[in-house]
Amino acid sequence: MKEITDLTAAELSCKLQNKEISAIEVAESYLTNIKKNNDSLGAYLSTHPDITRKAAENAQNLLDKGLAKPLTGIPIAIKDNISTKDIKTTCASKLLENYTPVFDATVIEKIKDHGMVMLGKTNLDEFAMGISNENSAYFPAKNPWDLSRSPGGSSGGSAAAVAGNLAPLALGSDTGGSIRQPASFCGIFGFKPTYGRCSRYGLIAYGSSLDQIGPFARSVEDIALLANAISGNDHKEDTSLPQDPISYHEMKNGSLKGLKFAVPAELYDNQAFEEGVKTCFQNRLENLRKAGATIDIVHIPTIDLGVSCYYVIATAEASSNLARFDGIRFGNTLPTRHHKDQVALTRGKLFGREVKERIMIGTYVLSAESFEAYYIKAQKIRAVMVGEIDHILENYDAIISPTSPVTALKIGEQNNDPVASKLVDLSTIPCNMGGYPAISIPCGLANNLPVGMQVMTSRITDEKTLQIAYSIERELNIKVQNPTY
Repeated sequence: MKEITDLTAAELSCKLQNKEISAIEVAESYLTNIKKNNDSLGAYLSTHPDITRKAAENAQNLLDKGLAKPLTGIPIAIKDNISTKDIKTTCASKLLENYTPVFDATVIEKIKDHGMVMLGKTNLDEFAMGISNENSAYFPAKNPWDLSRSPGGSSGGSAAAVAGNLAPLALGSDTGGSIRQPASFCGIFGFKPTYGRCSRYGLIAYGSSLDQIGPFARSVEDIALLANAISGNDHKEDTSLPQDPISYHEMKNGSLKGLKFAVPAELYDNQAFEEGVKTCFQNRLENLRKAGATIDIVHIPTIDLGVSCYYVIATAEASSNLARFDGIRFGNTLPTRHHKDQVALTRGKLFGREVKERIMIGTYVLSAESFEAYYIKAQKIRAVMVGEIDHILENYDAIISPTSPVTALKIGEQNNDPVASKLVDLSTIPCNMGGYPAISIPCGLANNLPVGMQVMTSRITDEKTLQIAYSIERELNIKVQNPTY
């Protein structure tokens, strides 16, 4: 018989609705696991057992009254750059170490409305800037598959929590792959919805034209349930799309037979991709063909420029977004003799190195002498890339590729070549450039480490993305494995 913490959210929901278990039992099981294992994994920056237990009691009350929704009583972990009322939201930064929001992000309001049970706030790269979770100002999160390796970033804590059975569901944010890449590294599912399908209100912004909140889970059904719960139009957020919540009702009605998939040559025959990753992906391509799908190799020439353009656009937006954290309006304040030194001292001492580097790059590319040469040129290339991808998706159901060119990095490995390490997001960045929905699906193992496969579809076709992912999961019999750590 499965332990409570081995069940998917959908399985837990069924047992809760049938009164086989209680929301309080579920919460206690996860709190026990967190107490036992979080010191090893570093997945959570903070937990709040009293708040968790109170939420579980409220959820059980809804269950007892027959007022429950599908995710009522299901625990969830929240990335610590998403605003939570009366609970510290630090962005894994010393600058916001003592920041306690007075409001909930829209996605938090929604999960509370569904009667979900928050377990705690998860670790991340400071202000979501990083690919390994090592840029956290407190401690790095670790990969449950190998504690010497990274769970990915920036949403590494959320991915580690789900993969390590410290939460059945988690929320992350994705600016250039920060949900999908950790999902790939940790062997679970991670979904980035269409830009604007989930409100960004209450998400502490890194790159405003790129950021999107999305779910982690151990099955596509769980991903769909949570995506439905957190999505929908939000009048408080200007980039929120006037769309209904992402539906999961049609998810199980699809099939791989007759689907047409495009594989970009630039992400298929590329020296940046490890041989083990290529082998896993090629094996899955053969599985898809046998299931009745058509697969063609296509060309998207500007993908090779994606990483360079991304780090111009994202750092420019970060420079603007993080200007508010000056120790006066927001953030901790360091004592100074002269007021004019306040901002420089606060930002210099309390921002980490990676954050300061990205702010400086962003400020430079926005300067009068560099704006045309870098920022405008990057935006033009972004537009060309989106046009190329749109053209491919007019003729294919989805674009598929390995989620990451490598398996989980050794902790400290990115310090040897920080520029090369940014190529880890080669496959994922194009999705954010155009605001497309995309999901990372477990694809197998290479050297006993997980490999992910990414499925990307046209904008506002999130339901189609999930339907394809569910068909792949079902017809290829993909199961999330529980690592031993």
